[in-house]
Amino acid sequence: MRLDTLIALALVFIPFSLTSIGGGSAIVAGIQHETVVVHGWVNSREFLDLFAVSRAAPGPGMMLATVIGWRVAGWLGALIATFALFVPSSLLCYAVFKLTNAHRRKRWHRAMREGLAPVGVGLIIAGIIALFRLSNGGVVAVVIISLAAAIFYMFPRFPVLGVLTLGGLGAAMLSFAG
Repeated sequence: MRLDTLIALALVFIPFSLTSIGGGSAIVAGIQHETVVVHGWVNSREFLDLFAVSRAAPGPGMMLATVIGWRVAGWLGALIATFALFVPSSLLCYAVFKLTNAHRRKRWHRAMREGLAPVGVGLIIAGIIALFRLSNGGVVAVVIISLAAAIFYMFPRFPVLGVLTLGGLGAAMLSFAG
C-alpha cells in the first residue's frame, strides 16, 4: 500500500466530515462521486455493494468510509478513512456546542439551527438520487420509495422496522409476480 493512497483517503473523507450537515446520509452522493468517478477506487456496482454492507453492519450508519478504506488500502486504509470521517466533525461539534450552548435561547441561535435543516434535507435527497441512479432503480424502486415516504409523512411515529418489513415484503411479492 502506498502512502499517497492513504493520504488521498484522508483528504477525501476529512472535508466530508466537516460538511455532513444532516448526518451521514447527506454525504453519500459526494463519497460516491469521489470514490467512483474522481479516484476510481471502486466501480458503481462495488460502491452499491459496499454501501449495502455498511448499512447492514452494526455500528454507525456511515461505516461506508470504513469499508471503502478497507477496500482501497486494507486495515490501515479502514482506520484512516474512519478517523478522517468521524474525528474532525466530532471535534467541530464539540467546539461549536461549547461556544454556543449558552446562547440556546437567543433568536440567532434558533435561526442558525432552523436554517441548516433544509441544507441537510437537500443533501440527503442528493444522496438518495445518487444511489437510485447507480442501482438503475426502476418502477419497483420508485413505488417502494414513494410508499415509504408516504407512510413516514402520514405517520411520523411509525416504526422504521415496520417500514423496512413492509418494503421487503413488497419487493419480495413484486419479484415473485414478475
